Amino acid sequence: MLRPLHGVYPTDKKIAGIHSIPITEDGSIIMAWDKNEKALTTVGGRIEANEDLDTALNRETIEEAGLILECVRVPIAAWYWERTDTYTVFVMARVRHYEPMPEGFETTGRVTMNFETARQLITRIEGDGFRLELLEIAESVFNRQFKK
Repeated sequence: MLRPLHGVYPTDKKIAGIHSIPITEDGSIIMAWDKNEKALTTVGGRIEANEDLDTALNRETIEEAGLILECVRVPIAAWYWERTDTYTVFVMARVRHYEPMPEGFETTGRVTMNFETARQLITRIEGDGFRLELLEIAESVFNRQFKK
């Protein structure tokens, strides 16, 4: 189940995954194309042993999208995994700069678009569901905290 976070990380359960919705200078968002799932995904993954949230997110954004994010990350939502009793947390952060896309990972490219296009693509590919709900939360946070 997805729940909004309002800028604060959850503390009641372990955070096992961290994902981001990167924001470009012009207000577009970036998602990754997952070649295995055949879906647009947020950028992120599991936290490895001895990694903090920022280190894990920095590693994942380079691996999956060739991105360096700004240090300010706003927690926007958490997905609770009942099976493992853990969270995956979603944050928004501005893109600092781009790096070449690494090869050999599950993603094959970054897709830059506005929120409306993201909604249309996800609806076309997946229908209603989790990613659309996450986009609604992200757009609301963007309008309150990131919009110039």
